[in-house]
Amino acid sequence: MKNLNLAAIASLLVLAVSPIMYTLNANAADKETVNSVATLRDATPIDVQKEPNIIPKVINKDIKQGRNYPMQPPIIPHTTRSYEVNKNNNKCMSCHSRHRTEKSQAPMVSVTHYMDRDGNFLAEVSPRRYFCNQCHVTQLDAEPLVENTFVDMHTLMKQKTTSAKEH
Repeated sequence: MKNLNLAAIASLLVLAVSPIMYTLNANAADKETVNSVATLRDATPIDVQKEPNIIPKVINKDIKQGRNYPMQPPIIPHTTRSYEVNKNNNKCMSCHSRHRTEKSQAPMVSVTHYMDRDGNFLAEVSPRRYFCNQCHVTQLDAEPLVENTFVDMHTLMKQKTTSAKEH
């Protein structure tokens, strides 16, 4: 009786798992479908090394860039390639600290960078805000890797007002 129950359970398990196994095998057999899943590789097969993309140039114009969304950290409008930012040194602060902005004519870092987590002001940049490129990035002369359909709130409200006036 025990053997019969085990045999019944085993056969039910085989019936339940076999469609899944068939699907996995069918997908694995169709290499074109499998290789089309890779996005940034284009049509390069998975077992072939893709030629790397050309490294885009940094936009080095020192002109402020517009922000794409509220509270976006400002984009760095110059190269930072040789900048050293570690626990002992922060090259960014040689121009952007509040003591150096008059001479460098660079914008001072936000006062929020001089606040601790409790909102108290500090004499120096907060350790939480010390590593600039955690949030700020250099602008590259490159096409986006994926489509972006983001619309900022100002544009949305303007469209809503315009469409309300038309009706």
